[in-house]
Amino acid sequence: MHIRFAVPADPAYPARVAAALSRVRLRRFGYVGAALAAVGAVGLAVSSALASDDRFSSLWTALLVGGLLSMLYAPWVRWRARRRSGGYAVEGGYDITDDNIMMRSGSESGGIAWDGVTRVTDDPEFWIVHVGRMPATVIPRRLMSDADAETLRAFMAGRGLLRPR
Repeated sequence: MHIRFAVPADPAYPARVAAALSRVRLRRFGYVGAALAAVGAVGLAVSSALASDDRFSSLWTALLVGGLLSMLYAPWVRWRARRRSGGYAVEGGYDITDDNIMMRSGSESGGIAWDGVTRVTDDPEFWIVHVGRMPATVIPRRLMSDADAETLRAFMAGRGLLRPR
């Protein structure tokens, strides 16, 4: 397998990459925030229903507010990443073989060996490549030909990195 394609200098592309990577990394903040907000709301409701004294109402309020702020953290980080990454648009490209993924962006280049990849997750626009537990890079499907995308999908599924369709 040898897949090669170019990445144009699109100012919106780095923002989409940053959003895809941060979505994976920050998902747990939404889950923890929802749990904290739910505990805080239930605590406030029970506290007011029992007409108990206000000793714990500040605790329930703090849990509720902390949960809401935690849920808002991920969208805020994605917004900042999108806003800041527009200036990073340079031409680049990918060169994907049976051994590794080579990426080039402007004058910089780097690669990831397939042996180091632990899994690949599907995003609407990208395949997100994980090394260990962290997302390391993305492979943009829409910039590849359909035949190359199917070849790469079959390769990753064959290695057990991507669930087959």
